[in-house]
Amino acid sequence: MKKIASYALGCKVNQYESEAIAELFAQRGYEVVPIEDTADIYIINTCTVTNFGDKKSRQLIRKVKRQNADAIVAVVGCYAQTAPAELEAVEGVNLVIGTKDKSRIVELVEAYRKEQGVCNYVTDIMHERIFEPLEIKKLSNRTRAYLKIQDGCSQFCSYCIIPYARGPIRSREPQDVIAEVRRLAENGFQEVVLTGIHVASYGKDLKQTSLLEIIQQVHAVDGIERIRFSSIEPNVVTEAFAAEVAKLPKVCDHFHLSLQSGCDKTLREMNRRYDTEKYRQAAARLRRYLPDVALTTDMIVGFPGETEEDYQQSKVFAKEMAFSKIHVFPYSPKKGTPAAERKDQLQNAVKQARSHDLIALSDAMTEVFLTAHLGRKMSVLFEREVAPNWYEGHTTNYIKVHVFSRQALTNVILPVRLTEVQGETAIGEITE
Repeated sequence: MKKIASYALGCKVNQYESEAIAELFAQRGYEVVPIEDTADIYIINTCTVTNFGDKKSRQLIRKVKRQNADAIVAVVGCYAQTAPAELEAVEGVNLVIGTKDKSRIVELVEAYRKEQGVCNYVTDIMHERIFEPLEIKKLSNRTRAYLKIQDGCSQFCSYCIIPYARGPIRSREPQDVIAEVRRLAENGFQEVVLTGIHVASYGKDLKQTSLLEIIQQVHAVDGIERIRFSSIEPNVVTEAFAAEVAKLPKVCDHFHLSLQSGCDKTLREMNRRYDTEKYRQAAARLRRYLPDVALTTDMIVGFPGETEEDYQQSKVFAKEMAFSKIHVFPYSPKKGTPAAERKDQLQNAVKQARSHDLIALSDAMTEVFLTAHLGRKMSVLFEREVAPNWYEGHTTNYIKVHVFSRQALTNVILPVRLTEVQGETAIGEITE
């Protein structure tokens, strides 16, 4: 039996796709093994958000080829889509496939012959209009499942290569989404995370549905107890959206509300479609309708032309928003984007200093958020054992909780009283 390893670098969408690819091979009789093992075929799903992502992809290609010099290495994903010639030139690559045709990957790999050299199947993604079906029928864990409902992005932020890597927005048909959610529920999953490249755009190409409507349909599926979704932007959080989501008890009160900068000048130069006032209003709506909501976000520091005054303005706004966590990214120029062409790039030392400063703010805000919940009884979905008799789970507003228990707690929801804060984790006691 031939062995295949399928591995994702980068986002949850990539991870979902790589698991689905592994399943396609398993259905054809291949044995799926970890990327660290010797395999006959390696499928590497690449990330190209930053230059560091590109570097990690190339390093992994070389690593797997050292594990088995005779293996077939197929490189798929965003880096393959945007720079196929670069990857063709990397020693050890056999197939370059890009961000479409992943559903045909078994066929393409099985048809490959070494004498063909490097086969490049990358085509223009910018004219794609149909969501490529790729689904997972068997999952290993039994707690939280990621479900890809959307692909592509049409926002064209000035620093981001992803619209060129993934093409325009394509939404999965609602009936296909619900069919997979039902299958997940039947397999014992209690939590589902709706994910996509720009999940806020879900349904815009289908005309007859929207993100809110698909959330409502998922909510109606028996067996699913919690619904989350990946990053959305403040433009989505209208009064109607917040009010309707608040009526759905399965929707978790945790929103990853994309910010990137708290300075309006920088937001304009990033080509973001909102300003700080619109963001402030969206955060206020969520807090009004969901009083215990946790707001997390992403922020970029050191964008071209960001002055110290701009950065301080951004930091003050972040502090005002009282996030439970900020994911901080020093700006990384990405070839092919308008921001990378600018002449006013900042020195790495400045970017690193601002990054460390904002991370310190994030840590302080996380501590404040967690401390505010001490003494509270909260519902926790337990996911795994992290040490003998210690189990980890999350509240609906995504507080990571550890409790001691002599009984196995995997995939059960229990009331827990939070008693102590240790870093980014709350210690709790089961109250039932």
